[in-house]
Amino acid sequence: MMANLFGRRREAQTVPTSGPTVTWGMDMRLLARELAALSGSLRPAPDPGVAAELITGRRVLITGAGGSIGSELTRQVRGLAPSRLLMLDRDESALQELQLGLDGSGLLDTPETLLRDIRDAEGVDEVFAEFRPQVVLHAAALKHLPLLQRYPREAWMTNVHGTRNVLDSAVRYDAEHVVNVSTDKAADPQNVLGRSKRLAEALTAHAAAETGRPYVSVRFGNVLGSRGSVVPTFVDQVRRGGPLTVTHPEVTRFVMTIPEACSLVLTAAALGNSGETLILDMGAPVRMVDIATTIADLAGVSCPIVYTGLRPGEKLHEDLHSVGESGDRTEHAGIMRVHCPPLDPAALPGPEDWGRSTRELLLGEGPHELLPDVLAELPISSSPAVVGDEQAVN
Repeated sequence: MMANLFGRRREAQTVPTSGPTVTWGMDMRLLARELAALSGSLRPAPDPGVAAELITGRRVLITGAGGSIGSELTRQVRGLAPSRLLMLDRDESALQELQLGLDGSGLLDTPETLLRDIRDAEGVDEVFAEFRPQVVLHAAALKHLPLLQRYPREAWMTNVHGTRNVLDSAVRYDAEHVVNVSTDKAADPQNVLGRSKRLAEALTAHAAAETGRPYVSVRFGNVLGSRGSVVPTFVDQVRRGGPLTVTHPEVTRFVMTIPEACSLVLTAAALGNSGETLILDMGAPVRMVDIATTIADLAGVSCPIVYTGLRPGEKLHEDLHSVGESGDRTEHAGIMRVHCPPLDPAALPGPEDWGRSTRELLLGEGPHELLPDVLAELPISSSPAVVGDEQAVN
């Protein structure tokens, strides 16, 4: 019998070569309680009143609205009564699924569903020119570390220059608030994902300095159940009867549920001052092997564990602060602020430029002589990121 993690109990079925199979969805609330016990701390609750002050009655644009974070932000923002809610994504199926979840209609025939790619500066600008969003929640990004190690140009064009496009339009059309959704991998980054998101934080800080407006970044760790995250992977492996694959016996990560993270993002956005990076209190980091065994235990399945080794660019333990970043508490106990040095986008190579300067910034290659001023301002590790042979296709 499978346990309550997967909702209803049901006899395991056996299919060839895949072992016991579970056919019901996992109970994320039960799993979240178990993982909160592992982290040994209870995080402060978000403040919906503060978030409402930011959102209610304003025109709100959410980029990456069809993704795991973007779709939950959309649902929460909708409940705060914006005057208009604009949902932008390059994935038409994700937009349809989002619209179905919101109002049961997947017709995609309303002007609020925007099929745009943030890499397209002209297309982004058209959205801002037409709708004049007052609050921008920028969640669009590429986030899979191993793939971005292999295809770093994708991170360069989306996470760095896509963010630049959003910020340029926000400045041009007087957006009042911009929130750049970041990641703990931006703290002392040692991989392409982290470097690209750290550059996005610095670009956001520059736009804030240029305008004096509360343009901020919000940094947090892994979210449970997000698309491509480790929890759905473990659940699927448990469904198949194992093995559970973990990179290293001691590898740890910060974890939080999607609704919890998004609620704190909105609270942080309302509290942040111009150019700050807000860091969410994720509790204590949790060992990945403990998450894996917890899922198996809750499902009542015994699964072997296979350690696969850390992949290129992966850390054994993530950080929320870079070395040299000293955090100050905000008015909310679960949110800390740090100063983010700005990066003038004029100093960046172009989106199609994959020369030496770009590789220094994104891969940590070379002696860092071409862009010394830029690199001096960014707490980016000089440890080279390992990029596979597949990079040649870029």
